[in-house]
Amino acid sequence: MANHRRSCGLSPFKLLASAAAAAAAFLLLASSLSATSRTDASRLHRLGIGSASHGYASVGRSILAMKSDPLKPRLDQLQKQADDHRALALAYASYARKLKLEYSKLVRIFADLSKNYSDLIKKPGYHALFGSDSLGIDETVLRQFEKEVKERIKVTRQAVSESKESFDNQLKIQKLKDTIFAVNEQLTKAKKQGAFSSLIAAKSIPKSLHCLSMRLMEERIAHPEKYTDEGKPPKPELEDPNLYHYAIFSDNVLAASVVVNSAVKNAKEPWKHVFHVVTDKMNLGAMQVMFKLKEYNGAHVEVKAVEDYKFLNSSYVPVLRQLESANLQKFYFENKLENATKDTMNMKFRNPKYLSILNHLRFYLPEMYPKLHRILFLDDDIVVQKDLTGLWKIDMDGKVNGAVETCFGSFHRYAQYMNFSHPLIKEKFNPKACAWAYGMNFFDLDAWRREKCTEQYHYWQNLNENRTLWKLGTLPPGLITFYSTTKPLDKSWHVLGLGYNPSISMEEIRNAAVVHFNGNMKPWLDIAMSLFKPLWTKYVDYELDFVQACNFGV
Repeated sequence: MANHRRSCGLSPFKLLASAAAAAAAFLLLASSLSATSRTDASRLHRLGIGSASHGYASVGRSILAMKSDPLKPRLDQLQKQADDHRALALAYASYARKLKLEYSKLVRIFADLSKNYSDLIKKPGYHALFGSDSLGIDETVLRQFEKEVKERIKVTRQAVSESKESFDNQLKIQKLKDTIFAVNEQLTKAKKQGAFSSLIAAKSIPKSLHCLSMRLMEERIAHPEKYTDEGKPPKPELEDPNLYHYAIFSDNVLAASVVVNSAVKNAKEPWKHVFHVVTDKMNLGAMQVMFKLKEYNGAHVEVKAVEDYKFLNSSYVPVLRQLESANLQKFYFENKLENATKDTMNMKFRNPKYLSILNHLRFYLPEMYPKLHRILFLDDDIVVQKDLTGLWKIDMDGKVNGAVETCFGSFHRYAQYMNFSHPLIKEKFNPKACAWAYGMNFFDLDAWRREKCTEQYHYWQNLNENRTLWKLGTLPPGLITFYSTTKPLDKSWHVLGLGYNPSISMEEIRNAAVVHFNGNMKPWLDIAMSLFKPLWTKYVDYELDFVQACNFGV
């Protein structure tokens, strides 16, 4: 027990020693703190946050005040936003200077915006905000400063947004693409409507032409004995192979008469010329009257209806059988504009003439005229300007079809008329082969029979029942049928394009034996080209009472 008290107790000497050591430690700590405070005060004075005379306590209060003041961060944020937008305005102004002169206005706009930020910070009223003493920030002044900064930021952003198109190439490209797309849509729509309107204008029967047919038919009904050939033996000239024979297939009374008139007036020996005019039953009476009203300087004119050729029926003629199909009738008779104009490029193939067998009679010439050796086929929209007997003197070299070629460069090649993605077409024909024109074609009927061209036509027409080899029309099957049996004629025999091409030279027309008004602007229509129309009207029988009564303009 006594030992324990001795070990736990402290002698007075030990207590005195401990107190002295504690006092020495305290003095050392105080000296260290004093030195530290003087060093910090000197550093803060150099930073401008306080002066050395304030002492340690003053510096401590300034730091606490800055950390707790909400206005200083707000001011810093506003100043940063202003600086950022000033830099943005300067960047746009600099880029605008590199562009063309039309952007000089943008240079001024962005330069002014940048200057506005600098002027704002330099305003006397805002000097206190950026002074060295941050404790004196006036909240009212700060709010006014904030308001003006935000107004300038708003103006800057609006200017950038409005002028972004001038600087952003991708935006420019996209906007240009959108504009092009919209214009193309309008153009496509206009083309479809134009094609449809053109078709109506070109294929509708003019009132004067309808009037002429009606008046001629009225005359036929009133005086049947004057115009019928029934019961009369056929004239021997109609089958004489030594004469010059022409085939004209038409339901247009006036057009057919112009073809005959022009050929007769330019023939050196018109009495040696025979014209075989074939029409449909509806126009037969009018045609008979028209060609009985005048003499043709001894030329012979035969008028018949297609129905008179009994072998031309749907069991023999593929196109007649196909015209009875529902799909083909739907193709022709769709009555909605948007459906009727789906394929603008092939709008012309919706021509109602393709429903008529008259358009396909050209493939049956040897059977229609079995006693003839040669015949000249003429469309009803041509005008003869010279004597054509020179065609009968041409050596056909065993070929069937004498025609003028129409190709030049890459235009009017077989590839434009047939579907060369079809393996059969690709195998049999050369896509670069030169196409030729219908309208004036000289046929060697003996060579036709030898080459069995009609059978070839039937073969290909049957294969094309679904229009997979070519679109409708008679030129593609003609190009196929006479692929290797066509003899090219000199271009002066047949000049085309007077129904669509105003750039044909008059010298070329004057040198032509036959001019062809192929195209929509037929010479009997109001839309005909006035430059070429007189070539046709000079052969119209304006002296006839029926023509005068129907107000045909000269």
